[in-house]
Amino acid sequence: MAQPIRHDWTRAEVAALFALPFNELLHRAHSVHREHHDPNAVQVSTLLSIKTGGCPEDCAYCPQAARYDTGVQAQKLMSVDAVLERAKAAKNAGASRFCMGAAWRSPKDRDVEKVAEIVRAVKGLGLETCATLGMLNGEQATKLKQAGLDYYNHNLDTAPEFYGEIIHTRQYQDRLDTLEHVREAGLKTCCGGIVGMGETRDQRAGLLQTLANLPEHPESVPINQLVQVEGTPLSGTEAIDPFDFVRTIAVARIMMPASMVRLSAGRQQMDDAVQALCFFAGANSIFYGEKLLTTGNPDVEHDRALFKRLNLHPMEVVEEANTVHADILETDAGSCGHGCGCSAAA
Repeated sequence: MAQPIRHDWTRAEVAALFALPFNELLHRAHSVHREHHDPNAVQVSTLLSIKTGGCPEDCAYCPQAARYDTGVQAQKLMSVDAVLERAKAAKNAGASRFCMGAAWRSPKDRDVEKVAEIVRAVKGLGLETCATLGMLNGEQATKLKQAGLDYYNHNLDTAPEFYGEIIHTRQYQDRLDTLEHVREAGLKTCCGGIVGMGETRDQRAGLLQTLANLPEHPESVPINQLVQVEGTPLSGTEAIDPFDFVRTIAVARIMMPASMVRLSAGRQQMDDAVQALCFFAGANSIFYGEKLLTTGNPDVEHDRALFKRLNLHPMEVVEEANTVHADILETDAGSCGHGCGCSAAA
């Protein structure tokens, strides 16, 4: 029997999953993964910062915050032609989704018009499109949808009770409101969080509980490992144990069985064995390329070699009725580099 889609997880249930013996947890997660996905297919995305630095927010992990001295210089929004050139290169390298991040707290209407033009151009290449621009109102979300945007990324970052330790310039409800606007516009949601910021295991459970109990599960759930950048408040934080990170991937897969679970920022710090465990535990999406906005990422050739060693293959993109989506078999088979656009961790 296929794993049911639930939106009523209790904190105790999630904590019990985290507490399972490691092998038992991975067995359960992989079994759920096989019920909903091809276990050897990985969706490949490329992430580009189309407007870098100068963000007014104070996300403690983010090198694009103007208040931190991290060496990131503020830049203007890239031109359509410049973005299109990078999107073509990403497609030629094997990416099926092109994600664009801009370091805004929330874009102005004129900014949304410019991004919509970029989205239309990238969409014309036959790529899936994703954007992370910060907080959106309903009208802005609708304009992006009309331009052909497939996904909007807006991460919750962490559990509600830990959020105030990381960010002070916006409220948790602001994030939930943007997600509601995105869903109402008909956009797919890309929403996850960051682990390794000093949170407890129970707070990791709280993040996943909040994600899984949203009105709809995010179609993509990026799980980021903190990339520590000198000059940010979280620089020097004790790193998360690799097996605890794998546990987070596994619990996310069990709780959101049909979602794409993305092994996101922090891969450069992971050895190949840990990444392999993550793929077994249910991760079936990665960012592909040398850079995640302002932090490093395993290079393309290394990823290709890892896929070959593990007999994994990239998902293909097919076009149907004016939509572009990954060819996922559900039943038969920012920024700082945290996928946030550092639109203050969108």
